[in-house]
Amino acid sequence: MKLISWNVNGLRACVGKGFCEYVKEADADVFCIQESKLQAGQIELPLEGYHQYWNYAEKKGYSGTALFTKTEPLSVAYGIGVEEHDHEGRVITAEYEDFYVVTCYTPNSQDGLARLAYRMTWEDAFLAYLKGLERMKPVIFCGDLNVAHQEIDLKNPKSNRNNAGFTDQERDKFTKLLEAGFIDTFRYFYPDREGVYSWWSYRFKAREKNAGWRIDYFCVSECLKDRLKSAAIHTEVFGSDHCPVELVVS
Repeated sequence: MKLISWNVNGLRACVGKGFCEYVKEADADVFCIQESKLQAGQIELPLEGYHQYWNYAEKKGYSGTALFTKTEPLSVAYGIGVEEHDHEGRVITAEYEDFYVVTCYTPNSQDGLARLAYRMTWEDAFLAYLKGLERMKPVIFCGDLNVAHQEIDLKNPKSNRNNAGFTDQERDKFTKLLEAGFIDTFRYFYPDREGVYSWWSYRFKAREKNAGWRIDYFCVSECLKDRLKSAAIHTEVFGSDHCPVELVVS
């Protein structure tokens, strides 16, 4: 089973840069997106062979997630069941026979860390949600988690220390998530690989210089470890300031 996740940073713009062609070419069984920046009825995607599920933010042109799947899920849920966190279209959960797939767009702590306190409450609620799912079935979750976990995960760790996405608090929450029984699949396969990122600022020719961050992930429940086949970050794919990430499980 092949899964792909991509923060498209505005789906309508990304469609104009070859999104549908990439979905067809990638031929994933499950294709998740974040930051669709859409409301219901604003786009119709001709994705033949896929069931489409959408979670929109109440605020127009903001956030939003979608999940496209060849196999119809047993059930689909939107949000994490916590009122405070379910207005921004950040999570979709698809239930399959032997695991859940969750696509997530984690809140950004923003300039000046204006939203860091909210982000901390989100992290605790999201982990509790994942562990609740896990009581029933293993979990595969993916998306733009808006954190570079270790110094190896971004080009300039020293100058970015305590910037949004690389604060000690955000990194500690990701460590706790792994300690709670989840595997960062890219690091599972490539524990020491440097210089592979999934996001680059649009400023300062960052992508051209590969001055990036690895903030897009596939994580899985520990019990799925033996089913992991491969993980990849498709830095060659353009269309957004993020690139797609991939996981293959048996």
